[in-house]
Amino acid sequence: MPHTASRYLAEGPRVGLRHFTYEDAAEFTARARESKELHQPWLFPPDSESAYLAYAGRLIEDSTKAGFLVCEKDGERGEGAIAGFININNIVEGGFRCGALGYGVFAHAAGRGLMREGLNLVVDHAFGPMRLHRLEINAQPGNTASLALARSCGFRLEGFSPKMIYIDGDWRDHERWAITAEMRASG
Repeated sequence: MPHTASRYLAEGPRVGLRHFTYEDAAEFTARARESKELHQPWLFPPDSESAYLAYAGRLIEDSTKAGFLVCEKDGERGEGAIAGFININNIVEGGFRCGALGYGVFAHAAGRGLMREGLNLVVDHAFGPMRLHRLEINAQPGNTASLALARSCGFRLEGFSPKMIYIDGDWRDHERWAITAEMRASG
């Protein structure tokens, strides 16, 4: 079912941002299956209904996570079609006020700038209503598209972490990128 602009948390010229719902299972998993070649070996989003329901449940119910769907406002697949997703994980409040971003674009939307628009909306939402101070992105060095997205949205490279995250059966090296509310305000 299409989601109208009034249901978006934030919107840009081409995309709207909204939270995950359980009802998104069929569309999300179909997009994930269509995008396997694009995502792997970097990312493994849920591609079955049961896996999606567990994944979405964590994003919906866990206060240390926030999940956002990037939806096309007027795309070839219709109003509200899911173009990608961006999650803020490991949210810590108090003096830290930080979160770690994870994201993926679906194949039909890749290379069109929709995720850049969506990531900028998430950053604004995180530093605005969510009152976070810092966001981090950890991306594998060979994932040039993910690194380019981080750079294009104003994140700065802060370092390299060997064997940081367990993905697809092995501990993978990652580059650490970050942005703070002050960087965003001055950028």
